[in-house]
Amino acid sequence: MERKETMKLFEGYLIERENAPATIQKYKTDVKTFFRYMSSHQESADGEFAEEITKEQLLQYKNWLIEHYALSSVNSMLVALNQYLVCVGLERWKLRRVKTQRKIYEEVPKELNREEYFRLIAAARSEGKERLALMMETMCSTGIRVSELKFFTVENVDSGIVRVWNKGKYRLVVLPEKLCDKLKQYIRDQKLQSGMVFITRNGKAVDRSNIWREMKRLSERAEIPKETVFPHNLRHLFGRNFFHLTKNLVLLADILGHSSMEVTRIYASDGIASWREKIEQLNLVI
Repeated sequence: MERKETMKLFEGYLIERENAPATIQKYKTDVKTFFRYMSSHQESADGEFAEEITKEQLLQYKNWLIEHYALSSVNSMLVALNQYLVCVGLERWKLRRVKTQRKIYEEVPKELNREEYFRLIAAARSEGKERLALMMETMCSTGIRVSELKFFTVENVDSGIVRVWNKGKYRLVVLPEKLCDKLKQYIRDQKLQSGMVFITRNGKAVDRSNIWREMKRLSERAEIPKETVFPHNLRHLFGRNFFHLTKNLVLLADILGHSSMEVTRIYASDGIASWREKIEQLNLVI
């Protein structure tokens, strides 16, 4: 079976598994990385592909990934490859993910803090970008993903609870009263009767890549490092603030829609500075 045919088969397999469109695209991209690796490490880059795969080649590819990518990327790419192997009938050759020490700090400060977030909102409103400001407030005050903005409808906002279906899971998002009031005012100003709240002039959902670009453009005006300004950091800010207020990881995992508590634990860390401070307090160097 040729590679183009296996990719079509793989895409159909992912659709049958009800993977989200963004997940399908990522898995396809990751598998194509494997194809390119195989092409550069085989005498012939064309012809039959699935039958040529051996466990030895897969292990060599895994080592190559470890040498060229961050471990978090390696593991996510192995997940994609394993799904491909299942699809083409080679499940017995699935690769184990790389075990890593649980990450309890950020090596490089990449998180947005509260003061920077407020400056970002103010910068958006000073430029007359009310929709962008409200979208950022919505993400940061509820912890939703940028892709989940499409679930904010006139009907949901009116009830104060948004029903979200994402990553194969269904959950409820409770809206803070102040946010609810702002959204209702925005709906009145935009004369929306039903359907999605955050839409383009053509009535389509706002594209998340456009939100990303708009936020990046605001960073200079708000005097915030560009590397900290992106939609998912608003979700992180919500998570850190919620945990510091409640100390309740279980509830936070439910609110964020995490399947694993290990994913949620990152919000319980105060970072490497706090870690270093506690180690220094041991005073064990004579």
